[in-house]
Amino acid sequence: MPRVVVDVMLKPEILDPQGQAVANALPRLGVSDVASVRIGRRIEIEFTGEPDLDRAREIADKLLANPVIEDFTVRLAETDETVDAHR
Repeated sequence: MPRVVVDVMLKPEILDPQGQAVANALPRLGVSDVASVRIGRRIEIEFTGEPDLDRAREIADKLLANPVIEDFTVRLAETDETVDAHR
């Protein structure tokens, strides 16, 4: 099924307290070489026909992102991008 991925991130000038909390916790895990962390959202939209990037952009602009504080990108999902993070 064709999928479009929408990535939503806070604009760079907007404070990201969740990202800061993660960055502050990393030294306790022995990770000291990370300068900053930003947290965002990934939304996958499956279309019944051909993926429609313009329609996905419209959906993201009107529903998925707050344009005052967030930016978003829209792209086609790659078929081989799945990575199993659990071992």
